[in-house]
Amino acid sequence: MNIEPATPPLPECHEGPDAFQRFDSLVESVLAVPHSLIERRQRAYRKKVDANPNRRGPKRKVKPHASSDHAEGS
Repeated sequence: MNIEPATPPLPECHEGPDAFQRFDSLVESVLAVPHSLIERRQRAYRKKVDANPNRRGPKRKVKPHASSDHAEGS
């Protein structure tokens, strides 16, 4: 029977009295990011992903521009 010894926890996973303060500061730093910045990063990521011609799965639909030929025909 080969039983491996348990690995010690990583330094950032130590429990203790200051664990809540570390967790609270982490949550505050995540919540401090403005929503507009998150949306901008998501748009940039989607643009990068959509530019990949070998992308698997369903492709996003391209929205027509306001100055398309269809709008001029009316």
